Amino acid sequence: MAPQIPTQAVLRSVAVMFLARLGSLNALEQSSHSAFWAKWTGQALPSADTIGRVCSQLDIPRLRQVSRQIYVRLKRAKALPPPAHGLMAAVLDGHESHATYRRCCAGCLKRRVETRHGTKVQYYHRHVTVQLVGRDLTLLLDAEPIRRGEGEITTAIRLLDRAMEDYPRAFDVVLGDSLYANSIFFNYVRSRGKHALAVLKNEERLLWEDAQSLFAEIQPERIKRGRWDVTGWDLEDLTSWPQVRQPVRVVQSHEQRTVRRQLDGQEELLKARWAWVTTLPQRQASTRTVLDLGHRRWAIENEGFNELSTRQHADHVYRHHDQAILAFLLLAMICCNVLMAFYQRDLKPQLRRRVSMLHVSRLVAAELYMADSGPPMVPT
Repeated sequence: MAPQIPTQAVLRSVAVMFLARLGSLNALEQSSHSAFWAKWTGQALPSADTIGRVCSQLDIPRLRQVSRQIYVRLKRAKALPPPAHGLMAAVLDGHESHATYRRCCAGCLKRRVETRHGTKVQYYHRHVTVQLVGRDLTLLLDAEPIRRGEGEITTAIRLLDRAMEDYPRAFDVVLGDSLYANSIFFNYVRSRGKHALAVLKNEERLLWEDAQSLFAEIQPERIKRGRWDVTGWDLEDLTSWPQVRQPVRVVQSHEQRTVRRQLDGQEELLKARWAWVTTLPQRQASTRTVLDLGHRRWAIENEGFNELSTRQHADHVYRHHDQAILAFLLLAMICCNVLMAFYQRDLKPQLRRRVSMLHVSRLVAAELYMADSGPPMVPT
């Protein structure tokens, strides 16, 4: 029996939902009377149940091909320039999308949680995302669910395996938080011809102790990073981490800046301390470059997860099915990339100073609702 609703119509509907930032399939379904759908999909808007069911059967590799096509088109158009230091970075991080005590699917992870009503089993989904960080544009490349019984590093390596096949020349260094200061991860990244950089936090590690003792014997470098005054220490060829197959480099920074609080007008001195371990040699990346790369790790939080969860509502469970959850996440990433690329590359700087990406999404929603020919919401 031939399907009555083309998959393309479902995908176009989901794209509008994410671009307009509606937040749910039910909110999308309320626009079913709009004449917009006849122009956009050539037919009526599919129901929320139909969209959820179709997304649970989508071909995930085909969705990942769409993400790669976006990257290829931007790269060919020279719309993905590297930062001033010339190194493109791929940032890895894990993210928990949702948790519930009531519903479970084949892809759910489980944990026991102590509540006031006793110990309860909680079901949740967690995935690892890889994001490409350029000069002024970031792209969410791919995501991989964490499976039962495995850790984030195992999932990250599986994700990187695919990312390095799909984007072999897209990035030079892989960034991660302190969890990725892991010898298995570092050795894997170097075996694939890339460099690794991760936050160094564990003060009980021999590497940390050796670096601290040696930092006291060298002259720090004074660096100005925007409004931050930075004192940086840089040591390479450290062999205090024998599990890694090559010597590593440790960079430490003490940063401070003065801000004036809006509430009382008083000045306050902000201070921060950071340390990173990396395989990047000094001849390839200066101390300033390592500092810039280390701080750009936050792009996956600020421009990745925050944009996806807060604006695109990607953490919403559109259908509690492992395949559907991943499909909706990848579709949200695709739409987020398209929206960011349009905003950063197609709009003039003068216009970007006046409107935000949220305003652009509201214009998409306005187009949807202005064409609404349904019955009035309030009785006359």
